[in-house]
Amino acid sequence: MKTIKYALTLALAVVLSPVQAAEGLVAVESPYDAQTTMNRFEDIVKGKGLNVFARIDHAAGAEKAGMTLRPTEVIIFGDPQGGTPFMKCAQSVGIDLPLKALVWEDASAQVWLGYNDPTYLAERHEVPECAVAEKLSKALAGLVKAAVTP
Repeated sequence: MKTIKYALTLALAVVLSPVQAAEGLVAVESPYDAQTTMNRFEDIVKGKGLNVFARIDHAAGAEKAGMTLRPTEVIIFGDPQGGTPFMKCAQSVGIDLPLKALVWEDASAQVWLGYNDPTYLAERHEVPECAVAEKLSKALAGLVKAAVTP
C-alpha cells in the first residue's frame, strides 16, 4: 500500500512537470521569474488562510557575505489544522513543520518551485499510513499548480 501511495504522489508530480530532484522533493517549473513566483505563491497561501511565518532570501544572505547566488528563497508557512494531525501521527514530524517551499533559478535561468512531499515525510518518520500526509500532499500540489499556472 505504501508503494501505491508513493506511486500516486509521483504520478501527480509528473503531471506538474517536475525536475529530477532530491528524494522526496517535488519541483515544478515556473513560467515566471523567481520573485514573481514567490509572490504568487505567498499570495495564494495567504488567500487560503494559512500563516506565513517567514520568507528567507538566501541570495540576499549570500550577498551580505560577499558571495553571489542565483535567486533562491524559502517561504515557511502552515496552519495548526494540518500540522497538528500530522504530528499526532509522529511528533518527530515537527522537525519538518511548518511546511516550506523553495523558489530557485537554475543555471539555465529556469525558475522552479519545490517542496518536500508530505507523503515522503510520513515515510521518513515511519508513519506512511498517516492519512493527513496524503491530504497535505494534494493541498500543496494544488497551491503550487495555482502559483505556476498563468
